[in-house]
Amino acid sequence: MGMGFYNSISAVFLSSFFMHTFILHSCLPCFALPGNETDRLALLEFKASITHDPFKVLTSWNETIHFCSWHGVTCGRRHKRVTWLSLPSLKLGGSISPHVGNLSFLRVIDLQENSLGHEIPPELSRLHRLQDLLLHNNSLSGEIPTNLSRCSQLLQLGIGSNVLMGKIPKELGLLSKLRIFHIYFNHFTGGLPPSFSNLSSLEKFSATYNNLSGTVPDIFGRMTNLSFLALDLNSFSGMLPPSIFNLSSLTALYMGMNEIQGTLPSNLGMVFPSLQIFSITINQFSGSIPVSLSNVSNLIELSMGLNQLQGKVPPLTNLHKLKRLVLACNHLGSGGIDDLTFLCDLSNATHLEILQMFTNNFGGTLPQCIGNMSSSLQRFHIAENKILGSIPNEIANLANLEALVMEENQFSGHIPPSVGKLHKLYQLRLGGNSLSGNLPSSFGNLSQLNELYLGGNKLQGNIPPSLIECHNLKILYLGANNFSGMILQEIVGLLNLYRLSLPQNRFIGSLPENIGILINLEYLDISDNMLFGEIPASFGGCIKLEYLDMHGNFFNGTIPSTLSSLRGLSELSLSHNNLSGTIPEFLEHFVFLESLNLSYNNFEGMLPIKGVFKNATATSVEGNSKLCGGIPEFHLTKCKLQHAKKDGLSLTMKLVLSLICGILGVIFALTFLYLYCSRRDKKGRAASDSNKFPQVSYQSLLKATNGFSSTNLVGMGSFGSVYKGVLEQGETTVAIKVLNLVRHGAYKSFIAECEALKNIRHRNLVKVLSACSGFDNRGHDFKALIYEFMVNRSLEEWLYPIHTIGETNERPKSLTISQRLNIVIDVTMALDYLHHHCEMPIVHCDLKPSNILLNKDMIAHVGDFGLVRFLPKAAENSSGNQSSSLGIKGTIGYAPPGKYA
Repeated sequence: MGMGFYNSISAVFLSSFFMHTFILHSCLPCFALPGNETDRLALLEFKASITHDPFKVLTSWNETIHFCSWHGVTCGRRHKRVTWLSLPSLKLGGSISPHVGNLSFLRVIDLQENSLGHEIPPELSRLHRLQDLLLHNNSLSGEIPTNLSRCSQLLQLGIGSNVLMGKIPKELGLLSKLRIFHIYFNHFTGGLPPSFSNLSSLEKFSATYNNLSGTVPDIFGRMTNLSFLALDLNSFSGMLPPSIFNLSSLTALYMGMNEIQGTLPSNLGMVFPSLQIFSITINQFSGSIPVSLSNVSNLIELSMGLNQLQGKVPPLTNLHKLKRLVLACNHLGSGGIDDLTFLCDLSNATHLEILQMFTNNFGGTLPQCIGNMSSSLQRFHIAENKILGSIPNEIANLANLEALVMEENQFSGHIPPSVGKLHKLYQLRLGGNSLSGNLPSSFGNLSQLNELYLGGNKLQGNIPPSLIECHNLKILYLGANNFSGMILQEIVGLLNLYRLSLPQNRFIGSLPENIGILINLEYLDISDNMLFGEIPASFGGCIKLEYLDMHGNFFNGTIPSTLSSLRGLSELSLSHNNLSGTIPEFLEHFVFLESLNLSYNNFEGMLPIKGVFKNATATSVEGNSKLCGGIPEFHLTKCKLQHAKKDGLSLTMKLVLSLICGILGVIFALTFLYLYCSRRDKKGRAASDSNKFPQVSYQSLLKATNGFSSTNLVGMGSFGSVYKGVLEQGETTVAIKVLNLVRHGAYKSFIAECEALKNIRHRNLVKVLSACSGFDNRGHDFKALIYEFMVNRSLEEWLYPIHTIGETNERPKSLTISQRLNIVIDVTMALDYLHHHCEMPIVHCDLKPSNILLNKDMIAHVGDFGLVRFLPKAAENSSGNQSSSLGIKGTIGYAPPGKYA
């Protein structure tokens, strides 16, 4: 009985114990344990620091549900502590709260692809369990906190695509477990710390597009697992360290756009057996291409353009997976007949999409085996070489070809009609060769064609009517050939044309009367032909026209009044024709007109004196013997006034006329006095308006930029930084370029830019509004320039090619083909003005996408004149050798125009 009693007691006790344990466990989340409360408060502080939440994802962060169920928050099952904070790609704005450092169990912070600003809080160093810190693609500023090295468990550190600056902390070399490290697209300076040699677990590292400089340190010896290395778009110099060529696991190596020298090792293909991407474009590598590269059978991209490589291209037989081959702008080839034999090796590269070999010394003929190359080939660019012979018919086998660029070679013979089978072709450039014969009618099959450039050949005959089928054609250049016949009505039917150039041919007849339906036309050159008849009145419909050249023909009649609608004209040449009548006064009201040539016609009457006619260097009227008046620089005779015949007048009539003249004299005097006073008022107001932005003080700029806050930083250049600000005068938004006078050449850049900008004015040049030269709050020299603010920022942010770094990254912006070509024309007009229409010719010396700015209407403006060169007038007539002595100047990202595409 005693034993049964104890058994009963034990059963009751155990039952009670398990019941209480169950109840306690069930109610555990309801208790406000200290750790849980700390996490909840830290999350609420993070929410409070977010000022922009367009998708309202943080509305779930409230007291109605447990914080472990809040959007983007993950907790551990055991302790109910926050382990994940994941809110990527939600367009969140604001800052990262320092209280995030109180989430002591946090392993992952993923806030990438947002708009978070301010600095990275140093309090994150308290997160000793943190493994992944992903903050790339935000607007974070300041420097990397050095104490991040305390996060010793970090495996991923992604802070790319922000506006971080300063030197890379050497303390980060203590993160020995780090596998993925991305700092691309920031403003870091200095070099790579030697302590990075301790990052032995590193697998991917990208420092693309920073301001890093010096030699690449020999820190890669222990990184045996490194597969991705990107140091492109910096200012590294010297030679590559030997340890890089021991990275046998490397699959991608990006070293382009630096100043790295030296030769490529002959065993390159042996040391990188797994290499897929090898990019060294725009450096100073010399020597030959290693033959061993043919052994890298996994190679997908081989980009070696714009170096100093020479010699023959080795056999590429084993590169079966190759998609992109860029050899442009080197010294490859010898002009020999066997220079292009390697093209037959590419028949095995069945995935090849891009082949760029332009601006080299390749000779010989284009082999017929080109027809056996990849049907995936989209761009074939071999311009500016010494290739001769005919264009093979087999080129028609490249069915997916989109761009065929073979200009500036020595091709001869006829254009093969088989080219008309390339139905996806949008760019065909065969100019600057010795091609002859007629234009194939099969060109009418190229319905996707945007650009047709055949200038500078020996082509002849009529323009085939089938060209009307190229309804997407936007640029047609047939200049400097032997084309004849009439300019067909079919050409006028190409309604998308915005650039039509037919000079130096043998076209005859009159222009189509309905040419005005080309409402998109911006550029028209029909000079040096045998056209006649009157200028069609319908020209007034081409309201976008900016350039019109009709010189060297036999046009007659007067300038039609309908041309008064062409207010966008910047250049007009009607010289060497048979035009007559008076020069219409509406031309003096064309505010954009910078060059007007009416010479050698039969114009008569008074020459206008306003607008472009005030500038004798921009206007030419010689060879019109019946013209008179104008400004003295034209040296025309004075215009004779026609006097009425004197009739006999009675005494009464004379008295009446005298009285009328007296009254008119008084009225005239009063009117003159009124106008004089009004003009003084207007001059006062004009002076006030022109001085709307006088020289501003440092304090006003400090206030306009909120203390030069990093949130107002919109760009950084070689000699300073550009801030967005609002000046008190008129509350106008401006761009403020602050010179970093510590940098060598910055002061000289300031003086050069002021000197360049004070006498130039063009609608495609950035307008300077004011300047500031004084001292800052510390007594240091301070110099700044104030420009008109361009809403759409720089062309670089729209157009600059960004390679994918480990992840898919869609760009938020894109340009249409029309916008791209408009930008090119805008920049061309600006350069033409600088080179040919300034009092002293100006060479920009630093033209690159980041120095081309876009306003709200996407009109391009060339800016940053800190490296300009002024050329004396004599230089315009000097030999080509003199101009080449200027050398290549510029900052990072600059390449001489036309040398690399």
